Amino acid sequence: MKLVIAYIQPEKLNDVKQALYEAKITKMSVTNSLGCGQQGGFHETYRGVDVEVNLLKKVRLEIGLNEDHLKPAIDAIIRGAKTGHIGDGKIFVLDLAECIRIRTGEMGGAAIG
Repeated sequence: MKLVIAYIQPEKLNDVKQALYEAKITKMSVTNSLGCGQQGGFHETYRGVDVEVNLLKKVRLEIGLNEDHLKPAIDAIIRGAKTGHIGDGKIFVLDLAECIRIRTGEMGGAAIG
C-alpha cells in the first residue's frame, strides 16, 4: 500500500481529477495549501509598500492506493498537472503501514478499495 501526496497548481486541479478518473482512480482527498519551491514567490505593492509574497497557493492531493494502481496514478497526475514551467508541483510516494475502513472494519488493501 502507498500514499501519494501531490502538490499542484490550483488551476490544474480539474485536469488532474479528470486524468485520475480516466485511470479509474476516484478516491482522493483535496486540501488547499500554501507553499513555495524553486519559483520562490513574487513582489507585490500594497498601499505603497513593497511586499514579498513567498507562500503561493497550491492544492494538496492525498491518495491511498494499492501497488497495482501506483504507476497509473502518478502518470495521471503528471499528465494533468504538467505545463513545463517552474511551479508545476511535486509528487511524494510514501509507504502506507495500515488502512482501516471505519464502516466495515476491513483492513489493508481491501480497505483502500
